[in-house]
Amino acid sequence: MENYTYNSFTLQVEGLKVTQQSMYPVFLFFLVSYLFIMSANVGMLVIICIERSLHQPMYLLFCNLPVNDILGISIMMPRMLADILVPPSERFISYYECVVQAFTAHMFATAAHTVLMIMAFDRYVAICNPLRYTTIMNNKMVIKLTASAWGVTFVLVAVLLGLTIRLSRCRTLIRNPYCDNASLFKLSCESVLINNLYGFTFSVVLLSSSIGSMVLTYASIAAVCLTSKSKALNSKALKTCSTHLFVYLIMLLSGILIIILHRFPQYADSRNVIIILYNIIPGSLNPLIYGMQSKEIRSFLSNQFHTGKVIP
Repeated sequence: MENYTYNSFTLQVEGLKVTQQSMYPVFLFFLVSYLFIMSANVGMLVIICIERSLHQPMYLLFCNLPVNDILGISIMMPRMLADILVPPSERFISYYECVVQAFTAHMFATAAHTVLMIMAFDRYVAICNPLRYTTIMNNKMVIKLTASAWGVTFVLVAVLLGLTIRLSRCRTLIRNPYCDNASLFKLSCESVLINNLYGFTFSVVLLSSSIGSMVLTYASIAAVCLTSKSKALNSKALKTCSTHLFVYLIMLLSGILIIILHRFPQYADSRNVIIILYNIIPGSLNPLIYGMQSKEIRSFLSNQFHTGKVIP
């Protein structure tokens, strides 16, 4: 029979199930991944800030991705690294810390969609309306798009967590590597129908908006490329859009898989691994993909190595 502890402010996190033999290799893998993601994304932000040729709408909007990756990995990974080194029975977290972690985790996942949506709009204007690009994508528009991406994300996630923290709690075990909304409302013995309905609506609206905007954007870009005889335009579209689309598909497929596996408790261990990879893979690939694709960034790095300069 399950023991019930009502409204406890100390929760236990299930975390990753690792054996004594695999504990240190797993810890080392995640530590190296964390350090790489932090250094690569911080480095990308520094490069864009100090290199004047990168002060363009495309790169300014791209800055939202490394900021989001740094935010997501900083909340999730240090705590998880600490939990790997202690027995499952000693993995405790305060309720308030758990709520903050869940809020940040959902901010990270949602902002990944909204940021890629505003970046898609930038690519659409650049390729479908190049003569008016500088007029449309001015500094004011960049600020508006960035504020919209983060503002919508904040409101949606705030309502999501607000519906959860109103519930009383009768359990204390978080069945996840880290705290998220589903794990929190599953601690309650009250009806969570409203939470499930809003969570489902949240996911449907976000994914529909995200997928719909991508389909419309790339359909318009494809139509322009097919009717245009400009090889330069087609080359530019292929180079910039393939990078953006690749990052989006990785994020979308892993996110959908997590949502599906949440409905099947028997695959909890597989879901936990995918949840962690969802934080690691995009954060590792984004700076590499965009860095290698960007002629300006490659040129900047090449100049630094050849002249022996040190980035301030």
